[in-house]
Amino acid sequence: MKMIEVLMLKIEDPGCFWVIVKGCGSFVDREMEYKKLHAEMNQFYNRDVEEVKPLTLEEGQVCVVFCQELKCWCRAVVKSILFCADHYLAECFLVDYAKYAPVKTKNIRVAVEAFMQLPYRAKKFRLYCTKPVTLRIDFCEDAAEIVPAKRWDSAAIQYFQNLLKGTTQIEAKLCAIEDDNFDVYLYVTIKDEKVCVNDDLVAKNFARYVMTKENTVNSAKSQKPWSSLSLKSSPEKVISPALALWPMLMQGKVHNNLETSGGASNSFLEKTCRKIAAPAFNGKTESAVRATVGFSFKENINISAQPTVRVNRLLQFLNPDPLKTDNHYEQQEFQKINTEKPPIVLSNKIEPCSVLETTPLLVDLKKELLRNKFLGPNLTESYCWPPIARGCDSVVISHHGNDPLLYIPPVLTFLQSGSCYKSLPTRNGPIALIICPGWRKAQLVFELLEEYGRCSRPLHPMLVLLGVNKEEAKNVKLQRGCEVIVTTPYSLLRLLEHHSLLFLRLCHLVFDEVDNLFSEASKQIFTILEYYKKTITIEERESAPHQIVAVGSHWSKHIEHLTKEFMNDPYIVITAMEEASIYGNVQQVVQLCLNCERTSVLLQILDFTPSKAQKTLIFTNSVDETEMVYKAVESRSIFCLKVHKEIEFHFKYAVEQWKKKFSSGTHVVLVLTDDCMPSLGITDANCVVHFSFPASPRVFGVRLHSMSDNFQNVLEKGSSVDQVYTKAKSILLLTERNGCHAVGVLRYLEHTEAKIPPELCDFTTGVLEAKEDKKLARPLCQYLKRSGVCKDMRICPDRHQVRLQIDLPQKMSDNTIPMTGCVTIVPLHIVDATNYFGRIIDKQKDQYAILDGEMIEYFKKARNKVSVEMVEKLALYGLHEEGLFHRVQVLEIPPKEENCFVYNVTIRYIDEGRTGQVQVHRLFHLPTRFQILPPQAVEFIVCRVKPIDNEIEWNPKVTRYIHHKIRGKLHEAKIVLALGNTIWVDPMVRVTKLSELKASINEYNIRSEILSMGMGIDNPEHIKQLQKLCKHAKMLALEEKTFQTLMLSFTPKRSVLEQDADSRQSVLEQDADSPHSLLMGENFTDICNSSPMTLENHQRDTISELKKAEESTQHHRKCFYPEIKWFQKEDIVTMKIKLRNVRDYKCDFFGDKVVFSAFSGDKFYVADMELHANILKGKSVCVIKNEEPVIILAKDKKEFWCRLLKHKNPNVSFDFEHWEDFEDKSPFPVGAQKAHHSSTLITEEMEESSEDSGTESDD
Repeated sequence: MKMIEVLMLKIEDPGCFWVIVKGCGSFVDREMEYKKLHAEMNQFYNRDVEEVKPLTLEEGQVCVVFCQELKCWCRAVVKSILFCADHYLAECFLVDYAKYAPVKTKNIRVAVEAFMQLPYRAKKFRLYCTKPVTLRIDFCEDAAEIVPAKRWDSAAIQYFQNLLKGTTQIEAKLCAIEDDNFDVYLYVTIKDEKVCVNDDLVAKNFARYVMTKENTVNSAKSQKPWSSLSLKSSPEKVISPALALWPMLMQGKVHNNLETSGGASNSFLEKTCRKIAAPAFNGKTESAVRATVGFSFKENINISAQPTVRVNRLLQFLNPDPLKTDNHYEQQEFQKINTEKPPIVLSNKIEPCSVLETTPLLVDLKKELLRNKFLGPNLTESYCWPPIARGCDSVVISHHGNDPLLYIPPVLTFLQSGSCYKSLPTRNGPIALIICPGWRKAQLVFELLEEYGRCSRPLHPMLVLLGVNKEEAKNVKLQRGCEVIVTTPYSLLRLLEHHSLLFLRLCHLVFDEVDNLFSEASKQIFTILEYYKKTITIEERESAPHQIVAVGSHWSKHIEHLTKEFMNDPYIVITAMEEASIYGNVQQVVQLCLNCERTSVLLQILDFTPSKAQKTLIFTNSVDETEMVYKAVESRSIFCLKVHKEIEFHFKYAVEQWKKKFSSGTHVVLVLTDDCMPSLGITDANCVVHFSFPASPRVFGVRLHSMSDNFQNVLEKGSSVDQVYTKAKSILLLTERNGCHAVGVLRYLEHTEAKIPPELCDFTTGVLEAKEDKKLARPLCQYLKRSGVCKDMRICPDRHQVRLQIDLPQKMSDNTIPMTGCVTIVPLHIVDATNYFGRIIDKQKDQYAILDGEMIEYFKKARNKVSVEMVEKLALYGLHEEGLFHRVQVLEIPPKEENCFVYNVTIRYIDEGRTGQVQVHRLFHLPTRFQILPPQAVEFIVCRVKPIDNEIEWNPKVTRYIHHKIRGKLHEAKIVLALGNTIWVDPMVRVTKLSELKASINEYNIRSEILSMGMGIDNPEHIKQLQKLCKHAKMLALEEKTFQTLMLSFTPKRSVLEQDADSRQSVLEQDADSPHSLLMGENFTDICNSSPMTLENHQRDTISELKKAEESTQHHRKCFYPEIKWFQKEDIVTMKIKLRNVRDYKCDFFGDKVVFSAFSGDKFYVADMELHANILKGKSVCVIKNEEPVIILAKDKKEFWCRLLKHKNPNVSFDFEHWEDFEDKSPFPVGAQKAHHSSTLITEEMEESSEDSGTESDD
């Protein structure tokens, strides 16, 4: 069979790809005939002929469809049929294009026989005898092997696609045809080299060769165009991997189904094999190779690829183990040499268990972990599991310290040894107690215990979460046989208050996220520890085990106290080196300096005459920095070494010198880059200097680990963090280039309780303010909205300041959201116990009720339910759900898979506030008239109540109760604050009308209901905190308004306040519901209990309040006139404003006037200057040069001015430093006139400087 050139259409995997045949022979692609066919089909089917519409439609049916994407009629096969809202949708495969397309049934026609004479243009190919493999890993046996697979790995598919994309020519050699599948050897040409894709996939361990049942080659004429597209599997016979390459070649014969297109001479192949075998094998090996390959050199062999390529493929199969190639072996040996010992700090020696098989866990527990695709044990687990499983007191500090699997498997293992608990009282009560920082983490731990507890004896774990109601704690009953309780510190103390005898059997106390427990509830934790200490000291319990396990992410003084006072010879495992340095009492020093001053600061820090021998490491980020620092330190006569990647040969010498013993007073310094640290293995440094800022916290930890030999052990007698003396010191140079890390550095210093430079605090404050200013696009922090405070504003990504421009009340219909008064609301989406989304009901004219009725009437007609074929992001659509019609907005569209036309999109119900996912075919086109009304969903927050126990989220028990109680019901609420789309209400009550008595009663109050459940407490500061933010935003707005007014208006007849009042009056007259009234008012009026306030009174009060605020602002902030120097050229005037470090500067240009204003320090400067002549305001600019503002005025006419201002000002004077330039270019002639002009100008400037204009200076 000759080679056939093909054009790739679509690639699914090596076992299924679609092509167009471009070569010669019976399978040639007759392009002109296909073009003629498609033209005739379009001409015929574009006429709407009823006779060609199918009466029935079923899967597998051959038809002609209209493709919206291609805009033409195409031959197709129906793959599946789906029912939509108003029509049927068929998924069709276009047989000439190898595409899947969704088609409406109205666009499907009967396939006329005249159009089915040509075979399908898209041919389905697959690689001959090439089957997928995958890598199977056995965690128990610690082994991996390549095994047959049913599907192709994603890596194999990606490699196959990349191989075909990078080729200049694709050819195929047909081996067999089975149904509609063409089995081929595929060849690609890459850089003038022809490669067999079948062989290449096998060589790369992506595939294997499997001999299949031989089939006869059928010509295209015998192919039925309406035949099934299904693939039938053929019987397989697995052959030896050694025979996998070139199936025909290795068996010494040509496949009897195919033609022989040529052969290679025996001498050529023999010579080639000898050539490749000579360098690596002896004569015996050569004969062995021949025997292994299994072919005779006397046979005529068909070689279609280039000989060198075939030889390379053969060499890849000479290795009998595809998993252990020579290259892989070399990499393993290299890794053995260069693998660093993982940084870890241990208080006691522990033999780690690096694989799951060797871990001291139950066999069934290991199997369960494997079933859950557990990839561990990781570094921390390999060290902490053995001591915990032996029942030892343990403290584990890791970057993954919040993972419950650090302690659950070993604790469950130890709990199986029931014999050690025989001395305990025979009563109901837990023997293990797990304390979590909050209800959410407790829920997670409880679920994991239930899952993995099935692998051990029944423990009957319980989750105990109690509110503040005493009756709830009294009524708690433990289930029989309960041996493990998961709870929180506060819930446990409430339980102990009424059931102290329940814990007489307690042996194991586990603290999950111990650092968070101590930071949030240290008093409660120590109370629990004291109770536990008293319990285990009972004589009857001397033989029973007692164990405390503490797992967390940060070390602290509280944990040190825990280890010393309540633990017995604990095992401390720390894999987070930055935390290990705190445990080891490393002195942390932060030195602020400019980047250009780092070297001089470094030399000042170094101790040139230490009392004891000292070893210092200086870390840099580049080779150039290393060389620079090395020269600077060496110049001070200090014994200095250097190491970086360009002098790797120097490593051995540097290590030898470093390890020498030095006498007292010797200071050894090693300057190095971070990438050299693993090779050196230094752990005995006394001081680390971070000359360059560490790239990440882990790099910072690795640097600190170089001092681990000098870390103090807190378990040793006499050691304490409070000691003044410390053996190790870390010095960090923080420059302006690392300003973005200042907040993180400050947090770390606070955590270490080190001395914090005041400059760092000031700088960090500025950084946080700048970050907050950049959050304008972020929503207001949810925790701030719900409780009035954010737990950690420094790391919270949301906004924490009210902004007038952003937090304007949302427009609902004709009016905006009300800012005060009583409203009727209906909650529709319950986020949590106090946060809901719903609608405000207008009792006079409910616009949404009208819209809803119109939508129901419109969509009643089936012809109006037009499904959407292509959705757009953020567009509005209709949705029919549970008998109701909703307006929804598409928020997110996932990437559409090629073979899938039914997919889900993320939507938001704009009138309810909730989000969800829906299939795209369920969305309807929404007429424009239904889109005019703005979204009606409003966020409601109930005030003055928050979760108990310092929780930031409501317990789901409360949320479920409130959800069932209020959803969809009308409530009356009083608005106390409104910002943007959020309304804070207090109270929110359900009012029930008694028609017979013509009265109404308050059925319940939401806040009271929450408090009565015991899961919430009073939060009196909630609204006060939000009102402070609003007041701050109001003052900022007034300052900005004053700032703009001072620049734009300096007329003597009318005061600034009068003009501003007039402007505000006009705004209020235009819009009675102006959003400014929300944030300008000091107090929010209670409309419910007072008479309605007229618009006129409201305007008068607002204007009066603005006047008072502006007068107060001007009283506290006086305006100063800056000193100005000026000089000129023929076409421009340059003015230097003698102010440094200005901020918020602004310069407005007019035809004959310039107004400049700015802040410098705590003073506000304004310069309103009427010019001597006109300027071109469009070409005039104000820039900052040498930290001072410089104004450049473009003159309207090219001429020299005799003065700058119309009226004299003592703060404006001529710049005599540029007098010579002015003299050279003066328009006056040389002689008396020139001297007269010069003296006149000087006299005027002196007069101006001596006069007092009444403007206050900054002196």
